Amino acid sequence: MKLYDGGRAPNPRRVQIFLKEKGIEIGEVIQLDLNAHDHRSEAMIAKNPTGTVPFLELDDGTVISETIAICRYFEEMQSEPALFGRNSHERVMVEMWNRRVEFGFMARVAFSFRHLHPGAAVLEDDQNEAWGLKNQKQAVEYMPILNNQLEHNRFIAGDHLSVADITAFVSCQFMKPARIKMPDEMVHLKRWFEEMLERPSTAI
Repeated sequence: MKLYDGGRAPNPRRVQIFLKEKGIEIGEVIQLDLNAHDHRSEAMIAKNPTGTVPFLELDDGTVISETIAICRYFEEMQSEPALFGRNSHERVMVEMWNRRVEFGFMARVAFSFRHLHPGAAVLEDDQNEAWGLKNQKQAVEYMPILNNQLEHNRFIAGDHLSVADITAFVSCQFMKPARIKMPDEMVHLKRWFEEMLERPSTAI
């Protein structure tokens, strides 16, 4: 199989961390330069018409795009450690929290970056400062939800690391280029983030 990667962009980072947590090594990893629009080349669009990264090409030619779909493929291939939950209750909690983080937090951090950072102009054809500032504000406003959850839980979806933690961690790391600061009162979110930084899987 081949993994078409995008370096330090948030979604590629999610798959990279997931694979490290699983202890899975991909035989061939192809790095695409997002600034050069490699992912939007004719050859790549022929494989993945959405023009997104990462995507996985299986030996039979099947292409799997979308970060969570790729992670689910590897979860089915190697069940341990279980990063989508170990039983039905955990699985629905992981699903719920991952979607909350994706839509409520990660998307807002990403929009802040894409519409406010000068380096993102090559990715965003029409940067909108007002939209970027609104998303900065909404990202900060969402943090108490995560902070409150982590007050009573070691990880985002409960007592065990899951894909929801990977999504939230990458989002928090991406706050720096998105020019978003974590408020000092987010003590539980800060505690969790520091613990995540210590995991070998999150090292760049």
